[in-house]
Amino acid sequence: MGSRGLGLMLACCLLLAFACGPVLGRVPRGQQEQQEQEGTREPLVDHAERAEEKQEKYSPRQGEEPTASRCFRCCDPAAPVYQAIPVPQINITILKGEKGDRGDRGLQGKYGKPGSVGARGHVGPKGQKGSMGAPGDRCKNHYAAFSVGRKKPLHSNDYYQTVIFDTEFVNLYGHFNMFTGKFYCYVPGIYFFSLNVHTWNQKETYLHIMKNTEEVVILYAQVSDRSIMQSQSLMLELQEQDEVWVRLFKGERENAIFSDEFDTYITFSGYLVKHAAEP
Repeated sequence: MGSRGLGLMLACCLLLAFACGPVLGRVPRGQQEQQEQEGTREPLVDHAERAEEKQEKYSPRQGEEPTASRCFRCCDPAAPVYQAIPVPQINITILKGEKGDRGDRGLQGKYGKPGSVGARGHVGPKGQKGSMGAPGDRCKNHYAAFSVGRKKPLHSNDYYQTVIFDTEFVNLYGHFNMFTGKFYCYVPGIYFFSLNVHTWNQKETYLHIMKNTEEVVILYAQVSDRSIMQSQSLMLELQEQDEVWVRLFKGERENAIFSDEFDTYITFSGYLVKHAAEP
């Protein structure tokens, strides 16, 4: 403790003196009345004698130490002076131990809220060229096509007639049979077909493009004083072994198509557009 501690101690003594002074200096009421009666007879004690009495009363005798619980006034001449007790200083570095082992990892906390999307970064450098891949399967191509013609005219009869063609322009893989006049599908898919004929003067033209036994489309021209070229075309989705051919209507009325040996007026063509296995 320094001067600060000593000042605190003196302040405590003053508070104790003010608190205990009135109690110690209080005289009982009976004794006070007796002193007032005797006061008229005895002379007053002077100040010097009163000071000596106080000194004898409150000061300790020789060889005795002041009692710890005894109160003193700051104005007493023989008030004890307490020695300052130094505060012990603790070296904290001595108390600090060695670093302990690392503890176990704690449980993972909850995921926080996703933050806002940041700005787009700069474009990175171009990477190195990758290695060549393994060779793929060989591409499989599918083809089917034909184009045939007729140089002879044909008149209707009491029955339906299949138009037979006598001229072969293109017949890939022989899918068109020249003897039966029919195209046989060996490659399933979508096909395009086209039929062209020349009408006869003063006669009707009435034909059908057939798929198996089904009438798909008609080629028709009314009776006219002049002959003209007529055509019909369509696309069909065929399965394997389907048949496509041309049929002349039976003779309920005059029906015919014109051609001669010098020019080809009647043609029938078709080809594969898309194979069925392609996506």
